[in-house]
Amino acid sequence: MTPDVPAPEAFIDPAAAVERLCELYTTAAHFLCQNFADAISGNMPQHKYRAFYPEIRLTTTSYTKADSRLSFGHVAEPGEYSTTVTRPDLFQGYLEQQIGLLIENHGVAVFIGVSTTAMPVHFAVANDADMTVPQDGAMDFPLRDVFDVPDLSTMHDNIVNGSGFLYPDGSAPLAPFTAQRVDYSLARLQHYTATAAEHFQNHVLFTNYQFYVEEFEGYARQMLADPESGYTSFVSTGNVEITDPDAPLNAPAKLPQMPTYHLKREHGGGITLVNIGVGPSNAKTATDHIAVLRPHAWLMVGHCAGLRNSQSLGDFVLAHAYLREDHVLDDDLPVWVPIPALAEIQIALETAVAEVTKLKGYELKKIMRTGTVATIDNRNWELREQAGPVQRLSQSRAVALDMESATIAANGFRFRVPYGTLLCVSDKPLHGELKLPGMASDFYKTQVARHLMIGIRAMEGLRDMPLERIHSRKLRSFEETAFL
Repeated sequence: MTPDVPAPEAFIDPAAAVERLCELYTTAAHFLCQNFADAISGNMPQHKYRAFYPEIRLTTTSYTKADSRLSFGHVAEPGEYSTTVTRPDLFQGYLEQQIGLLIENHGVAVFIGVSTTAMPVHFAVANDADMTVPQDGAMDFPLRDVFDVPDLSTMHDNIVNGSGFLYPDGSAPLAPFTAQRVDYSLARLQHYTATAAEHFQNHVLFTNYQFYVEEFEGYARQMLADPESGYTSFVSTGNVEITDPDAPLNAPAKLPQMPTYHLKREHGGGITLVNIGVGPSNAKTATDHIAVLRPHAWLMVGHCAGLRNSQSLGDFVLAHAYLREDHVLDDDLPVWVPIPALAEIQIALETAVAEVTKLKGYELKKIMRTGTVATIDNRNWELREQAGPVQRLSQSRAVALDMESATIAANGFRFRVPYGTLLCVSDKPLHGELKLPGMASDFYKTQVARHLMIGIRAMEGLRDMPLERIHSRKLRSFEETAFL
């Protein structure tokens, strides 16, 4: 049994197209939720229930060249293109923008209808707080005999990895992710961050220490107390949202794996801070899932080991290249692929450092180095045979070492999300200054607030930048999806 839905229809109005997407998605999700609720209430299912994701479809026969200054919003050549869509209510602004550009650049309508990709019941009920899907075997009937479940064949990164993905009907992808891939990540985000996808902002800061969270909350309260700031609310773990700067924010009994906080602004123009903890695995996990939200930029503002004797604790490192020894992305993005520095991000970060420290030009070089950041997957690399690692650090001209930055930058490159890194030197292992409790305490007191403020100022600068400028063509291949 399937729900009744309208036939595919052509649209030249982006808002009307998204309205139809919302209608189709709501019909499908409601159909599955209603029948699933009946099934688990004791009414033995007599049918298999199936609903489908909505889709956007474009057909163009012209080789007319679109405005090449824009890195998105057009297809490269004539053909048939499509993408499955989930949660159009969540992505409404994004979808209207992308569909509008397609219609404008190609002068043809888009068709909105249902796809042939089944919607898993798990994802359909994910938006209903009162309903969960029991594990297989806990019900009186085999779940997969009655409802569709997540399918790994439609939940992949083949599009962004450039693996030549085509939909079963032969159409090329319009967007970087399939609907099931997006739904999977939306569910994972709630699990890892304890905040809903609706709260995420377009500018994301990653850090590897909880100290930054405390400073971020303090800054958020200052902004909420200022009616001219433009910020509207602050969201903590557990989806606790405050608009009053003096409202309490009680810490949950158990923090999630990656505590996440959102200083919200209209149209997603605020800042999200994610404490990913330590290690490249966490960095990959977080960025794998946040990428489906199509943020405008993400930056790493964490701690690192300084590798030069001329550096001091508290100095900054602005990464312009990465030595990748994190190993978590090697199968998706080979290490021979260069990860370029993005001029717009670099300028925003350097400008923010100058603004916060009140230093300029040659004086700024006293506290900030620009160079290669090495990322490794072994926190205690100092305890192993050192000749090999140290030689590689020297050959690469690395000025800093950490465990997350190259992973975040590489995944930004892979997912076409503008990225950057500004680290703060917290120890110098090659020169006998190891991170010890006393040194760390003094460092945190004096540097965390300034470092976080630099990241915030950089994001505020990027927020004011036109979207077509920040989304550099350096991140787009010659076989690229039309959607950003």
